[in-house]
Formats: sequence, C-alpha cells, structure tokens
Amino acid sequence: MMRLIAVTVLELAANAIGLLIAAWLLPAFQISPLGFVVVVALFTAAKFILGPLLFKLSFKYVRALNGGVALVTTLAGLWVTTWLTNGLVITGFNTWVLSTLIVWLSGVLATLVLPLFLFKQVLSNNGAPRRPTLPPGLG
Repeated sequence: MMRLIAVTVLELAANAIGLLIAAWLLPAFQISPLGFVVVVALFTAAKFILGPLLFKLSFKYVRALNGGVALVTTLAGLWVTTWLTNGLVITGFNTWVLSTLIVWLSGVLATLVLPLFLFKQVLSNNGAPRRPTLPPGLG
C-alpha cells in the first residue's frame, strides 16, 4: 500500500514539474495559479486512465505506435485537461507539439531522478533493509 502511495505521489510530482517547465518555456502554455492543483490532478488521472487503454489499442491496431504510446498519452492527457478545466490553456499547433514533448520528457526525467532523493526506503521493498545473499555453498 505504501508503494502505491509513493508511486502516485511520485507521478503527481513528475507531472507537476513537467507542466511547470512547459509553462515556463512556452508563452502559449498557460496554467492559472489557482487551477494548478486541479490541472496536475486531472492530468495525472487522465494519464493513468488513458495509458493502458491507448497501449492496448495501439498493440491491437497500430503496432508501430507502441513506442510512442507515452507521447500519445501525454497529448491525450493535456487535451482532456484543457477540455475539462479552465486552469490550462494551450494555444497553437506548435505549442501543442512542444508542450507534449516537454511535459513527457520532463516527466520521464523527474520519474528517474526523484526516487533517488525521495521515497528511497518506501520504494525499496517497503523500507526493509536488504542484505546481500550469497549463492548456495558459498555462505
């Protein structure tokens, strides 16, 4: 249970970082300060729901998309978030493309780096210290 909570918090933090970087780099990508928490929560929920669905669809119909499912999921998550809330506004084709790439790449990097600093105990076997084991006959 703690692992699920840690992974969820990690995903929320990674998405928040990605959205903030996109808002910082792209003038046509606007997040309202009051709607930021709602935008992050809704975007994360959309990615959790759409990710497996898009993966199954791509596997069944368009196998060439399997590698790009994360990008498509990010784009779909941004679209759903802009559609359901006024807290995120994305204007222009170039901004949609660049924001998808920035949010995806920032999220990937944050997902790789954040566990090194946060949740180290929780993500490694529920906090139980690991002891190296020797192969049979050597110990």
